[in-house]
Amino acid sequence: GCSSDLTLNMDSHRVQVKNITDVTLFILIGNLGLVLLVIIDSRLHNPMYYFLSALSFLDACYSSVITPKMLVNFLSENKTISYLGCAAQMFLFITFGTTECFILAAMAYDRYEAIYKPLLYSVRMSPRVYVPLIIFCYIGGILHGTLHTVATFSLSFCASNEIRHVFCDIPPLLALSCTDTHTNQLLVFYFSGSIEISTILIVLISYGFILSAILRMHSAEGRRKVFSTCGSHLTGVSIFHGTVLFMYVRPNSSYALDHDMIVSVFYTIVIPMLNPIIYSLRNKDVKEAMKRVFGKKMVC
Repeated sequence: GCSSDLTLNMDSHRVQVKNITDVTLFILIGNLGLVLLVIIDSRLHNPMYYFLSALSFLDACYSSVITPKMLVNFLSENKTISYLGCAAQMFLFITFGTTECFILAAMAYDRYEAIYKPLLYSVRMSPRVYVPLIIFCYIGGILHGTLHTVATFSLSFCASNEIRHVFCDIPPLLALSCTDTHTNQLLVFYFSGSIEISTILIVLISYGFILSAILRMHSAEGRRKVFSTCGSHLTGVSIFHGTVLFMYVRPNSSYALDHDMIVSVFYTIVIPMLNPIIYSLRNKDVKEAMKRVFGKKMVC
């Protein structure tokens, strides 16, 4: 009875640790490998792939903020995080997540310039444009992360110190506070909502123009290539924004921490794992670059 239950629990524990470790390695190798590929292969030295490498770097960082501590908690009896560690985790998580919102919008704008105005693309997306654009995406993410981290950790936490979540996110921490969190909830709703609405609008408007350009194309091969590239981007954008909207842009009364935990794991682990597949393995240029760099036998 007891010994068999203990063995089953230990086996289940080992499987969970192995699964998280495997997924973390896949995320790091997939995303950082793509960054390295863009750096090494000169044929990928254009704005589209610079934005893609920025996204991959973010996904690697995004997941690394959460999964190492998750692994430590699985392996340790003492499942705690320090006050400063919790604040740092929240700041980095929000910073990388917000920056990813901006990068995805910048990628849509880049595709609009490349497809709708191809003759002006090299001028309108020169290094003087895309480098500051990437920098501003990071600055926006840092400012948003700072705002919510300072606002959340200015609250008093005098009741339970048990966070019902896999990492230090805003909703579970607000649930622990013994002071009024109405202002914090408004900050989350309005700032996250504004960022979501503005970046989604940029994506939708950009792809509206792209679609009109595709419909005017005479070449079937050209249409197929554009649909493939843009379809991958829209898939990634839809998955990411769908989960963020569910988590942060909704009435406070609808928060359910158990459901939120599942969704949080999805967008902190599953999305960074899917993005290299969505954006890279479906991209002909990236696959050709992988063959040149790693050899034909390693790339299907």
